[in-house]
Amino acid sequence: MSARALGWGRIGLWGVALAAVLACTARAAHAPVVIHPPQEHPPTLEETRKEMGIPSQSLALRGQRDSIGFAWSAEQMAKVWELSASPPAPESFGKVPAPGVAAVICPHDDYLYAGRVYRQVLPLITAKTVILIGVFHRYRRFGERDRLVFDPYRAWRTPDGPVPVSNLREALTARFTFEDFVQDAAMHDSEHSLEALVYWLHHMRPDLEIVPIIVPVASFDRLEELADKLGLAISVALDARGLKLGSDVAIAISTDGIHYGPDFKQPPFGEGGQASYDKATAKDRALLTGPLEGRLTKGKIKKLYETFVDPKSPDDYRWTWCGRFSVPFGLMVLRRIADSYGGQAVGHPVAYATSMSAPELPVKELGIGATAPASLSHFVGYPAVAITIGGGDADSTAAPR
Repeated sequence: MSARALGWGRIGLWGVALAAVLACTARAAHAPVVIHPPQEHPPTLEETRKEMGIPSQSLALRGQRDSIGFAWSAEQMAKVWELSASPPAPESFGKVPAPGVAAVICPHDDYLYAGRVYRQVLPLITAKTVILIGVFHRYRRFGERDRLVFDPYRAWRTPDGPVPVSNLREALTARFTFEDFVQDAAMHDSEHSLEALVYWLHHMRPDLEIVPIIVPVASFDRLEELADKLGLAISVALDARGLKLGSDVAIAISTDGIHYGPDFKQPPFGEGGQASYDKATAKDRALLTGPLEGRLTKGKIKKLYETFVDPKSPDDYRWTWCGRFSVPFGLMVLRRIADSYGGQAVGHPVAYATSMSAPELPVKELGIGATAPASLSHFVGYPAVAITIGGGDADSTAAPR
């Protein structure tokens, strides 16, 4: 829950994406979008790894970006898991789908602030393989936009041991061109929005496999184009492998909610105080019970996108959810997969909390801290949503047609 949550903290880096950019330039006449060049001096892989809490050493194992707000040992992770079930429970929104859902939206803030919300939503995922769709906070530092960023690692470090990256990744990237994606170690080493979820998922399921993807800035139309391609690629891969969405493969979308206060350049209801807090959290709840609830139509997803950013200038926030691209993109991927099922994607709000709504989990004595203090002039929201695939003759665990 800090300035880093909007990408103003630690620096990102460039890495091997230059080769992909050069390849795009060579075929520019056929490119569907313009790939913007990186900054004149984007961070190097070495620079990025120096800023990691536990640096990556090779492509065999990704390290850990954030060792302040997240657990880094098995003992810490076990204690966080235990304490996350303690009261008070986050705000709920009625009946929650049974475990085995197609997808969830989950926060990625410090565990002592957001742990109770993780505990409400992530156990709804039971699949062995999880495709993670995350925030790319530092895309500006890399000059990256308009395409998906996959990682090149064989496994990711977690407090409970390494998690392998599924070979499903290669099946998905094989259906993209260089205009649509890049694989980059530096960009993923600069990002914390997925590792936060991976550690919880692995603690729940030791045989977990992952496919990590982060999403930079893009127009709504471009996100829709990329989502259509990824959704189709997932459907084809599941069909070829005899896998089912929900029971075998699931999707986890990473975002934090409103980042409110002058520090975040987001004080629409005043500089702070109870009235500002009440109005800001009411708007977050309205998103959970509005465009994120029920059948996830293109119109609802576009409304969400236009709430988060100025569609004429997507780099500019309107409402500071850091998942302003990951959430609309992930929902459109699910809509595309639902089409393959002959059904529809349906959102179910699960929980909501903020960095001010409950006592911190007492984990500081374990070495887990906060990356920034919380106050009524500096707070973050934590939305949680489950998504099922239903309607027609389909359900969340049906196989694509």
